[in-house]
Amino acid sequence: MLEYAFMQNALLVSVLISLMCPMIGMFLVLRRYSMIGDTLAHASLAGVAVGLLVKVNPIISAFAVTSVFAVLIEVLRQRFRRYAELILVIILSLSVGIAITIISSGMVHTNVEAFLFGSILTVTLDDVLAVAVLCVISLIAVYLLYPQLVMLAFDEDGAKIAGVKTRLINYVFALLVAAMVAVSIRVVGILVISSLIALPVAAALQLGKGFKVTMLAAMVLSFIAIITGLVTSYWLGAAPGGVTALVSVALLLLIIIYKEIRAVL
Repeated sequence: MLEYAFMQNALLVSVLISLMCPMIGMFLVLRRYSMIGDTLAHASLAGVAVGLLVKVNPIISAFAVTSVFAVLIEVLRQRFRRYAELILVIILSLSVGIAITIISSGMVHTNVEAFLFGSILTVTLDDVLAVAVLCVISLIAVYLLYPQLVMLAFDEDGAKIAGVKTRLINYVFALLVAAMVAVSIRVVGILVISSLIALPVAAALQLGKGFKVTMLAAMVLSFIAIITGLVTSYWLGAAPGGVTALVSVALLLLIIIYKEIRAVL
């Protein structure tokens, strides 16, 4: 299996994704922003469509366009705090409308199904390099902003009182989410990125450990889900995104069942 170049590329991307998604997803889940990740995942389709239209690497174009939408969400969220869900609907409608218009107009002649469901056959060396660069930048950003991000995750108002530049951090975090979405679309697919963001974190939270241990556990569970999904999809000839989502749900259920059994015993 690993003698094929496309599988080697897909494996490298999968490992990077398994580290990045739960790392960013941890902060999203704790801030109850999981739906923002889902909205940006769908918004990345517009970035893919634009990239295919202008013949740019779809991962780079997805990151650029998704970053614009991520910052726009943050700007609108600051102004309309009571209508956060409405903002997500507006952004989702706008971005999907752009994507459908470009794709259905015939200006793009590439099949976008691989981006919707994920595909191990389409991962190129250029994709690996793009994902690696975005992952390194994200890891550095999280490392430098870790204390502020933790404060924001638990108490944004308290962080603001403590002197944290919440608005600036929120904009940076929005760009991190955009990067996470962009790096995941090749292997996982746009339609199931949200499962990779939330499910490993949800499973890790069931363990009831501290913040760092929970994040590490989420990364381990994400790695298991992605690698299992990748290998299984290769042998089944199925899209890796769907298999990865099923494995993620199965891991969550197994941990919940384990907890219930331990509680009874």
